[in-house]
Amino acid sequence: MDSNKIKKGLGRGLSSLIGESKVETNINKLSISELSPNKYQPRKIFDEENMNELTNSIKERGIIQPIIVRHSNDERSKFEIIAGERRWLAAQKAGLHEVPVVVTEADDLKSLEFAIVENVQRNDLNALEEAQGYQRLINDFSYDQEKVAKFIGKSRSHITNSIRLLSLPSEVLSLIEGKKLSAGHAKILVGLENAAFVANKIIEKNLSVRQSEKFVKIFKLKKQSYKKSKDINLQSLEESITNKIGLNVSINNKKNNSGKIIFEYKDIDQLNKIIEIIKTNY
Repeated sequence: MDSNKIKKGLGRGLSSLIGESKVETNINKLSISELSPNKYQPRKIFDEENMNELTNSIKERGIIQPIIVRHSNDERSKFEIIAGERRWLAAQKAGLHEVPVVVTEADDLKSLEFAIVENVQRNDLNALEEAQGYQRLINDFSYDQEKVAKFIGKSRSHITNSIRLLSLPSEVLSLIEGKKLSAGHAKILVGLENAAFVANKIIEKNLSVRQSEKFVKIFKLKKQSYKKSKDINLQSLEESITNKIGLNVSINNKKNNSGKIIFEYKDIDQLNKIIEIIKTNY
């Protein structure tokens, strides 16, 4: 795609992207069954409450904004949705048999661009879906982060920080997807060895982003100070046990290889957990 055409795609809006493609000017009506979802749709989760509100609105007023579609490459008798999948789903719930559409010519890249721009404009994507959309532009269509930033109309650092979320453990990614952890919280956890443990602590203590930053900073400072004076093999063993049981563990080993293991617990439940682990295994 020409570099002049990707300048601030989000800032220009969806209508500008449509203007770059050949569009049938007439608004047509197609059967619900003639449409299929966009295979490049970055959005995986549709909020039930918002869907119900949209369904009720469609029942009252119909679909005001047409759904943008292209001819399906898989089934030529069908049309693939480029933008408006939420409206299509809500129309089905509302009992509609037909929906208004605008047909455009779009290749796979344009289809993905449409979907990302529409969803990012409306803040419809969670942080994980947004990051996956940007990563797909990079992996499947040879974009780099600078090009993504120009196209979306966001800063390079925003794109970089967004994509870095994908490096978090799957347990943390599930918390983001389930809206138990915000993007602000998640960014703090990137690069943290026991990110899953800290994430659960943030949720358990209901910490704000600022409080979480302080919590992680103290945690890192303690860890750095601790690492300077402790054998690397003992550090590795402590981290392995900590990640396994979710409790901080300290191993103090003397020169004659005698010493002690300290399990840190914060409440009676954690103490019972330690006791149960010992009872079960010994």
